Amino acid sequence: MDNIPNIFVFDSGIGGMSVYNEIRQKIPNANYIYLFDNQAFPYGDKSNEFLIERVNKIIEKVISIHSIDIVVIACNTASTICLPSLRTAFSIPIVGVVPAIKPATKVTKNKCIGLLATKATVQREYTRNLINEFAQGYHIELLGLSELALIAERKLQGIPVDMSELKSLMTPWLNLAVIPDTIVLGCTHYPFIRDELKIVFPSAAFIDSGYAIASRVHDLLKENFNLNRDDHGQKTVSLIMSTQYNQQVNKIIETFQKYNIEKYQCINI
Repeated sequence: MDNIPNIFVFDSGIGGMSVYNEIRQKIPNANYIYLFDNQAFPYGDKSNEFLIERVNKIIEKVISIHSIDIVVIACNTASTICLPSLRTAFSIPIVGVVPAIKPATKVTKNKCIGLLATKATVQREYTRNLINEFAQGYHIELLGLSELALIAERKLQGIPVDMSELKSLMTPWLNLAVIPDTIVLGCTHYPFIRDELKIVFPSAAFIDSGYAIASRVHDLLKENFNLNRDDHGQKTVSLIMSTQYNQQVNKIIETFQKYNIEKYQCINI
């Protein structure tokens, strides 16, 4: 096997780069396409019907113009809503991101776990089912915030996190009689503000799904592709934005420079 896979990572914003980073560490020998759906960001306040139609349309568009071997939905909100329809519509493997409830139960000492996610994710039946299946006997605190994804996006664009704003958003947990000692970052944006959250909750452990997703992608590809970590052949990292070229695109490109993006493309979806 001398071929390398084309991995498509998709999110509404920059947050999915936290998952991309984990996958690329695990699978450096791959071509990557990352799609940033800036036209519809954020997803957390969108309806189920809108997201199902939107995500299906985006994947259909991308695989029509690029050869793709696996799709990673690096967004908890989109994953909990769209995965069934995507797996019906497309034959290529599709991997989603779900809150790391089960791993959190292995870490907590006081059996109080906090799930920090978007409002959409904490309200989903999928999330409730995860808790019922894997966290019986544990107390789960749910906090759904749309603002944190925007804070993370701004930080990645060089705007410092307003710690007073962040602490205010965390007030519901700070006022609890028992504060979670393990916090699940249930949105792919949130690992980018882990350091700031650690200041607010200095004694808490923070868990996200990035490593588990990377391992799953590796397992699905290893039989058919050369994933040899020592292969230094030509590979590419491309960024697609769901908009026509405009001034905002220049700012996005600046933000992504640190990820060694070789190719940029704007598509109107």
